[in-house]
Amino acid sequence: MRSTCGSSTSSDGAHSDDGTVTSPLKTDAHFRLLVESVEDYAIFLLDAQGNVATWNNGARRIKGYEAHEIVGRHFSVFYPPEDIASGKPQEELEAAALTGRMEDEGWRVRKDATRFWANVVVTALHDANGDLIGFAKVTRDMTDRLRLAELQHARQLSAHVQAALEDERTSIARELHDDLGQQLASLKMQIAALDLERDAAGFARHSLSDTQGIQSQIDTVIASVRRIASGLRPPVLDDLGLYAAIEWLANDFRLRYGLAVALDTEGEEIGLGADSSTSVFRLVQEALSNVVRHAEASAVRIAIQRAKDGYTLTIEDNGRGANLDTPPAENAFGLLGMGERVRQLGGVIAFHSSPGEGFRITVDLPLSGPA
Repeated sequence: MRSTCGSSTSSDGAHSDDGTVTSPLKTDAHFRLLVESVEDYAIFLLDAQGNVATWNNGARRIKGYEAHEIVGRHFSVFYPPEDIASGKPQEELEAAALTGRMEDEGWRVRKDATRFWANVVVTALHDANGDLIGFAKVTRDMTDRLRLAELQHARQLSAHVQAALEDERTSIARELHDDLGQQLASLKMQIAALDLERDAAGFARHSLSDTQGIQSQIDTVIASVRRIASGLRPPVLDDLGLYAAIEWLANDFRLRYGLAVALDTEGEEIGLGADSSTSVFRLVQEALSNVVRHAEASAVRIAIQRAKDGYTLTIEDNGRGANLDTPPAENAFGLLGMGERVRQLGGVIAFHSSPGEGFRITVDLPLSGPA
């Protein structure tokens, strides 16, 4: 006897609440049709060993293989040679099998050997007994989004360069006007005063102390010119190397800002070219400038450790710190500029901070130069 209210089921179909019966075979066919027709995502199955078992239109469009060309082949064919050499494909399967799901973003390779930036999700599949029977793999081509992000990054860097140039010009103009300009004006007044002191015959006369004062003023002007020039490009960097240049920089910040700067260097200074040394020097210079402008710190420690295959640079202060989870201000380009310098050298930079806990920058640089 069949109930006249609610839904019912039978062996050959499923009843919905409105009385509609859906055939399981029809449902499976519709699902397969849905997966096969999706073109924005590559959706396919792998067996337990990682061989491709199914293929949809999205996979064909994104990766370039027809189904008969790829089914049965190992999915590592989609990875760059360096990832294959490092064992990344197998590691991803093992991670998915262990945790049930694995997500990754990175470069993948099409049939024609071109690369695209992909978001990949691998899900482990198990049978009723819990045994691993394969994997479901979903890949999305994120190249356009990556290019958009790179364009935005380039715009930010361009703005950073322009801002840095303007700051540098403003600083030089201030130095020339407030320091060098005033000293030259004072020197001119001293010379004019000497010219007024003449004897009865009309000859200029002056005392030894007057000329000594002028010489002292000239020495001060020369020192200011050297200081301004050193700020643009310290001669010690070319003459004595990076370690000596950073020591000079630390002394300069001690004298000018009363900042306690400790410098620790370990290992010999080898393996860095002129361009790399300049970039590291500018990196330290920008970090110290940020400390003076924003950190409200009294002490900074700079450490350089020479390892077998590179350098580790650490710069940390005892200032007010920052919340790195909040978006930076639109005109805050300091950290962005540091990151770009390190990226061009093929290195890795990390920032560590929290409010009230100071700020630490860690940089790992390879000896091989830019990547």
